Amino acid sequence: MYTVLIIDDEEHVREAIRILGDWEGLGVLQIVEAADGRSALDMIAARKPDVVMVDMKMPEMNGVEFLRQAERDHPDLLTIVISGYDDFEFTRQAIRSKVADYLLKPVNRADLNQALRKAVQVLEARRERQSELINRNITLNMSLPKLKEKLYLSIFERSFNRQSNEAFLPLIGADKTNGRQMAAVLRVMNFDDICARRFNQENALLQFAVANVLSDVGGKRLQAFSFADPKLAREIIVVYSADGGYADELAFTAGILVKQAVATLADLFGMQVAFGLGTPCPDVLELAGSYEEAKSALKRINLLKPGTAAEAGGISAGRESRGTTLGLAGRMGQFRSALEAGNLLQARSVLADYLGQLRQSGSFSLAEADVRLREFQVLLGDLAAELGAGTELLPGAGTGGQTERGGGPDFADFAQFEAAMAAMLQQYGERILESAAGSRPFQITDVRDYIDRYYFEDIKISMFTEKYYLSREYLMKLFKQQYGVGIHEYMQKVRMDKAKELLGDPGLKIQEIADMLGYKDKNYFSKAFRNYYGLSPSDYRAAPGDG
Repeated sequence: MYTVLIIDDEEHVREAIRILGDWEGLGVLQIVEAADGRSALDMIAARKPDVVMVDMKMPEMNGVEFLRQAERDHPDLLTIVISGYDDFEFTRQAIRSKVADYLLKPVNRADLNQALRKAVQVLEARRERQSELINRNITLNMSLPKLKEKLYLSIFERSFNRQSNEAFLPLIGADKTNGRQMAAVLRVMNFDDICARRFNQENALLQFAVANVLSDVGGKRLQAFSFADPKLAREIIVVYSADGGYADELAFTAGILVKQAVATLADLFGMQVAFGLGTPCPDVLELAGSYEEAKSALKRINLLKPGTAAEAGGISAGRESRGTTLGLAGRMGQFRSALEAGNLLQARSVLADYLGQLRQSGSFSLAEADVRLREFQVLLGDLAAELGAGTELLPGAGTGGQTERGGGPDFADFAQFEAAMAAMLQQYGERILESAAGSRPFQITDVRDYIDRYYFEDIKISMFTEKYYLSREYLMKLFKQQYGVGIHEYMQKVRMDKAKELLGDPGLKIQEIADMLGYKDKNYFSKAFRNYYGLSPSDYRAAPGDG
């Protein structure tokens, strides 16, 4: 009854699909093959297949180009995309196109036949019912994940109406009498970094990758349906469901699967993922409580305990932290005094003292970190406005503190939280200092602070003489009187101190360190290091102790 076209440049992949497919059971009478997208388009015009299976990486014409042309020339053609974990950046067109399903390599028998069965069901529906209502239902079926997402969100928000949504209950298992469900919430702690490095700054692709891993790691009796939190892109909501079984069994299995998914995401993409789990419930309409428990468990993660940000918050994480009463509002007078005086170093000292008190509290939750970051941003924004400094282009300004992707800066532990707070102070502080630079007298500390911040740049003394209208000789004399060394000597010291620190990280190559310090090449850096310390960077790294 049906014809299937397999497009893949690897003959063994096409042969594997031929072997694994339940063609007779699916009513497929003819299987044709093509090795590239161009010949496949000719074959579609000649053979008119009902279903096309296409690999995303091919010579001549890749899967992305094929999908675009096929969608234009054959809008009713059902397509199943085949790709691999590392190919997500090439599958943007697959996400946008009306593909029937997406298979990851290596293709297994169960996933293959499930995708084909889904396509055949759509074909049968088209042939059996031609009315406008059924056509709308087919379109709805192709958007099933989005519909399920909306249903689950309405349950979490406690706005779901069983009577008005009666027809959709089977889609989420709400019609089953023996089903069990539970919710989990995952947060990608280094969302912005991974989104930029691995997914070309497209959060939809990152979320798609996470959803695929969660689904792939699912057990035989446990289904995982996941989607991004519409209010916070870095968080992924997962609903685990099973037919029958005990609540404890579901909770135990879901906990194992989440940990496996977290490990897989770390291996594949370098993601740092924290999560919280809710308790199982017998009725899908009771999932709101499970979701709130999962969210609360995630927020309770203590950033002061190393490693907990990559482990489960879990349903046994204990009572919710009462939190710290160390607010920032009472310290804004100190920040204002320091920044009005042009002393960013003093402002950093005020922040370091505050962060030190937080660290000594012994418990600092993820929820508290979110609150403190947002509070600091609002307070700094207000201070900048009062001092006449524009903040329109600073992260979060005018957007309720949400970045374009994750919603706030990356941090996976307290040290990274400290770095995020320091970066925020630096950004707002520099804007305030720039605004005030024309109205206050020159201070030699400005030159030192600039070198401390931008040691990796090609710093020239003329930059300061032109900015402050001072002679080269006078500026260099002032600096040496204040700090005991010349400007060039100080720049070299800052770079060499930083070099020793970076060499302590075995994961960094000498070339990478040279780049980070602003040297032209590795040899130039090695020569400078040897002249300063009397041994090469490699010898320093290999020497016992910390040098």
